[in-house]
Amino acid sequence: MAYPSRNYSYPTRSSSRSSIHYLILLAFAAVLVFKVDVLISQSIFAARRRASTSRNFVRPTYRRASRYINSITGFTNGTFNRNFVLSWGEERGKILEHGELLTLSLDRKSGSGFESKKEYLFAKIDMQIKLVPGNSAGTVTTYYLSSEGSAHDEIDFEFLGNSTGNPYTLHTNVFSQGKGDREQQFFLWFDPTEDFHTYSILWNPKCIILSVDGKPIREFKNMESIGVPYLKGQPMRIYSSLWNADEWATQHGLVKTDWSLAPFTASYRNFSAEACIWSPRTRKSSCESTDSAKSNSWLTEELDSRAREKMKQLQQKYMVYNYCEDPWRFPQGPGPECGSKSKINRQSNSNNNINTNANNNDNIIVPRKPRRPRRRSRSKRANKVAQID
Repeated sequence: MAYPSRNYSYPTRSSSRSSIHYLILLAFAAVLVFKVDVLISQSIFAARRRASTSRNFVRPTYRRASRYINSITGFTNGTFNRNFVLSWGEERGKILEHGELLTLSLDRKSGSGFESKKEYLFAKIDMQIKLVPGNSAGTVTTYYLSSEGSAHDEIDFEFLGNSTGNPYTLHTNVFSQGKGDREQQFFLWFDPTEDFHTYSILWNPKCIILSVDGKPIREFKNMESIGVPYLKGQPMRIYSSLWNADEWATQHGLVKTDWSLAPFTASYRNFSAEACIWSPRTRKSSCESTDSAKSNSWLTEELDSRAREKMKQLQQKYMVYNYCEDPWRFPQGPGPECGSKSKINRQSNSNNNINTNANNNDNIIVPRKPRRPRRRSRSKRANKVAQID
C-alpha cells in the first residue's frame, strides 16, 4: 500500500478562512461599485434637469435686462431716436422715455435744437409741443421745415414768448425760393404751456395747410399760374429749436429774458408723419411711383369750402397780424397770393386789426425774418447722422 510522501500537505482550517474573507471582500467591492455607479447616474440626470430648467428661466431674464440697458444708453428704437438727431446745444437737448419724449433747454450760455435725419419732398406731419411755462419773455421756440441755400423754401411755426400773464404769439411764415415776408400771427385759444397740443403741417403739390389741434389756421395755395413760386422742387428737413432772441422777440425787444428763471424748457412728443422721403443718391422721392401716389391720399388733400369758411372764422377771432393787410410794409401791395383787395381796403382792415390787439400784446408785426442760430453745415450734419445710425 502506497502512502503519500511526507512533503505533501493537506489544507488547513486557516487557509479555508482566508478564502472566505477574499470572497466577502469581492462581494463588498461589487456592491460598492454598483452603489457608486447609481449615485453618479442620478447626479448626472439631476444636473441635466437643473441645467434645462435654468436655461428656460435665464433667457427671458437676459432679454429683459438687455432692453433695460439699451433704454439707458439711448439705443432703443423710439420715435425720436429713429427720426431725429440732436444737432446743437450739447446736453441741453435730451431724448427720454425710450425715445418717445424730447426736451430742449435754453440757458444763458446756449439754446438747443434738433433736426430730422431724412429730407422730405412733401409731407403731412404732426408734433405735440408743450411750450416754456411762466415768464418766457425773450425766448423763441421754433418748429419748421426748411431746405438749404439762399433761395431756400421754408414753412414756419414760431412761438414768441412773453412775460407772465400775456399770451404767446404764434408766428407763421412761408418762404418760396428765398422769398418770405408772408407773416401771419395768432393768439391761441388755450395756454400752450399747461399741456401738449398738436401742431400740424400739410405740404403737398396743391397747398400748404397749417393746423393747431386739427383746426386749420392758415392756407397757402399753389398759385404758380399767377406767378407765385411754389414749394415743390426742394426737399426739406424738419427742424426745431429753443433760443434767445430778446433783442426783438418780446414787445420789439423792450422786455428782456430773465435769466434767473433759466433753464427754460420746451417738450415734444407724439411725432407722426406721412411723407415722401427724398433720396440724395437717386434725386427722387419715395412717392414718385404710381402705386405710392395712390396710397398717399394726403398728396391731393386740400380744404373744402366748409373747412375754409371755418378757418376764416378762426382767423377773424384769433389772427393779430396779416401781411396781406399791411400797407406800411407793402405800400405797393403784397404778393399776388393775397388776392385783388384794394389798397384802401387793406389799410382799413390793417388799422382795425392792429388797434384792436395793441392793448393785448405788443408782440406783433415782425417786419423782418427772425434771425435764428446758424445751423451746422450739410457735411457736419451728415457725419453726425452717420455716427448715430
